[in-house]
Amino acid sequence: MTSSSGSEEERSLARMTGVEKWFGKVQALKGIDFEVRPSEVVGLVGDNGAGKSTLIKVLSGYHLADKGEIYFEEKRVNITSSLDARKLGIETVYQEQALAPNMSISRNIFMGREPAKPLGFMDKKSMDRGSMEALESIGLHLRSPDALIATLSGGERQGVAIVRALHFKAKLVILDEPTIALSVKEAREVLDFIKQLKREGISVIFITHNLYHVFPSADRFVVLGLGEKIADVEKKDTSIDELAELIVKPPSHD
Repeated sequence: MTSSSGSEEERSLARMTGVEKWFGKVQALKGIDFEVRPSEVVGLVGDNGAGKSTLIKVLSGYHLADKGEIYFEEKRVNITSSLDARKLGIETVYQEQALAPNMSISRNIFMGREPAKPLGFMDKKSMDRGSMEALESIGLHLRSPDALIATLSGGERQGVAIVRALHFKAKLVILDEPTIALSVKEAREVLDFIKQLKREGISVIFITHNLYHVFPSADRFVVLGLGEKIADVEKKDTSIDELAELIVKPPSHD
């Protein structure tokens, strides 16, 4: 038993090597190596401007790297769009969530991937049923698939955005500041959703600068600063205070 879990840990689900990204004359990423293992929650932390979002946007196909390689399930891949990323099983839930507030829960979950009946009409019954089952799978019990997104709390909206990724068989879910601007109760709900993703065997990259939210959820932390990787540390080998120190300390060039 132990040997199989050891090999699981050695394998990467996603791996980025030597990733560089420039915006004009500004180098946003400076030769970053980053990996996520199967069923692992990685906390990607750092101050504003550290490079967290840029790194993730390269992995999710929003930006093209100027240099470096990406591997997914140990195969070299070329991710040039969000569609490429989705085909591999990488789903991203951005801070803005990209939910349509005046559309129903089920329409939002299936947006762009609506099932059709033989004559081409949208299969609403199938969408409603799939939506409610998917929401319940992460412990989110909403009254109706027809409820408008605008009527939901912040935590419930994050749940719907996460479920959209889960329903389409994501292997890796990237959460960009998922607890920002949420109440304590709503943030707790989102952290419970992340635990459920891990239980389902789905890997998670949790991007945040709120260490108190990410620390209970993550297995490992990668700290970025000014486009460089400062640390890559298992939770058992660090603390919130140590991570906070690393975040405020500029990268050294000894």
